Amino acid sequence: MNTAPNTQPRRPIAVVLTFAALIVCVAMGIRHTFGLFLTPMSMEHQWGREVFSFAMALQNLMWGASQPFAGWLADRYGARRVLWGASLLYAAGLLGMAYANTATGIAASAGLMIGIAQSGSTYSVVYAAMGKLLPDNKRAWSMGVVAAAGSFGQFLMIPTASALIGGLGWFGTLLIFAGGAFLILPLGTALTQGIVQQKVGAGQTAAQALREAGRDRSFLLLTAGYFVCGFQVVFIGVHFPTYLIDKGMGGEIGVTALALIGLFNVFGSYGVGHLAGHFQKRYLLAAIYFSRSVVISLFLLVPLTPLSVYVFSAVMGVLWLSTVPPTNAIVAQIFGQRFFGMLSGVVFFSHQVGSFAGVWLGGRLFDSTGNYDVVWGICILLGIVAALLNLPIDERHPQLQANPA
Repeated sequence: MNTAPNTQPRRPIAVVLTFAALIVCVAMGIRHTFGLFLTPMSMEHQWGREVFSFAMALQNLMWGASQPFAGWLADRYGARRVLWGASLLYAAGLLGMAYANTATGIAASAGLMIGIAQSGSTYSVVYAAMGKLLPDNKRAWSMGVVAAAGSFGQFLMIPTASALIGGLGWFGTLLIFAGGAFLILPLGTALTQGIVQQKVGAGQTAAQALREAGRDRSFLLLTAGYFVCGFQVVFIGVHFPTYLIDKGMGGEIGVTALALIGLFNVFGSYGVGHLAGHFQKRYLLAAIYFSRSVVISLFLLVPLTPLSVYVFSAVMGVLWLSTVPPTNAIVAQIFGQRFFGMLSGVVFFSHQVGSFAGVWLGGRLFDSTGNYDVVWGICILLGIVAALLNLPIDERHPQLQANPA
């Protein structure tokens, strides 16, 4: 696969990062508020928790299943068109979510439509555009900056959503968010200015790139480990506020917890993105996954108080999306930029299969057992497994792996 240095004409780094960060801030910021809609929508429509949980699980699954295709479209036809389509679909999905009053309706809008929209408005597509505009030696760091922006969006949007739901109700809040999704249209236009789309010609095809990646042991290990990331963060993101309510805590504690996760993930994502430019990324990933298991274990062992919730949220926030920069940087480092959007989408699909499992099992096992204990235990075990999977990864291009210097 072609791994030649990026020769695309470049714009100032600060300009590129600003627009990329704003897109991810909007797309991820809205996404991270969905856990706040579980209780009011379920109560009003008289749904069991599995109904909303399944819609969120389907959203994550569709996000992942469509991500390789969205990445391929960005590689083939340019990120701008993909971002435009995603913006329109995101807004339509939020409107459909507001008007849905059946399990099928919420699954189609919040699950199917928003899931596909997220595949075209988040990391793989945005990173693919950035890769054509920024120097290669800034790759991991710039990914960390944009991942941090997504976390800052979570920090801003969660208290905003809570206040809007309290004042306007969940229906009015979803209408406002639908309007906000349209912001991705002009931001996508601004981000992609100056990108010269390469003509399709001789060289490796997308199918050949997929076959090469599918035979690469490190790519498969990275993909398997990313399943765990999705399982853990989406289970916590959707079910944690309700878990705290079940334990007798006020709803404001759950809102604050999610906001703290978003705030501290700003530091975690940026910090790991910086470290990924100086240390082997596989070790960083192993440390993140193992640390999550330790943090969850300690949280479940200590007495549950507002302080323990906030400490857990802050520490988990540092570890939250800090996997994103090193994971994507490894894909780009091994396989280059030509099919980065597609290949990073394949890895992300595994993440979203994990997300589907985590959020759906959370609702399913709660309805059958009356608590979240089993799912917490699964989170701990999977974190250890993911740490072990990432340790043997070889971050070099397959040709260099086969012919070491």
